[in-house]
Amino acid sequence: MERIYLTKEGHDKLIKELEELKNKKRREIAAALSHARSLGDLSENAEYDAAKEAFAHNEKRIKDLEDRLTRAELIEHPVAAGDKAYLGNKVKIADLDTGEETEYKLVGSDEANAADGSISVTSPVGKALLGKAVGDTVEVEVPAGVLKYKVVGISI
Repeated sequence: MERIYLTKEGHDKLIKELEELKNKKRREIAAALSHARSLGDLSENAEYDAAKEAFAHNEKRIKDLEDRLTRAELIEHPVAAGDKAYLGNKVKIADLDTGEETEYKLVGSDEANAADGSISVTSPVGKALLGKAVGDTVEVEVPAGVLKYKVVGISI
């Protein structure tokens, strides 16, 4: 059984989504199914078919979340700032070509969200940053070529 590594925030987010799907979404879908059944002939009832599909999708997502949570290993205390970069740390890097600085939070693949600066430790950049310290340089191979970064800060 493959472990899934989550920060406390990521774990809480999955728990919240699971509760939402089990409690609120299930009730909404049950009401939609009930309404669709009241319309009569189910063999040609698009509303009924849509509600059944929504039910199946919801139950699949619930099962997936429950599976992930049973395999989750919670990383509650990232390594202290100034040490090496590990899951849960924020890592500030400077592009060695442009000098542009970017900060990423290293998270498990279930928490990754580029829009909020969270990258997976299984992504090319995330893998390259794991275990690095301030001052280290990393090279990341991407389809467009090789990117070079310098680690300029690590925080919690």
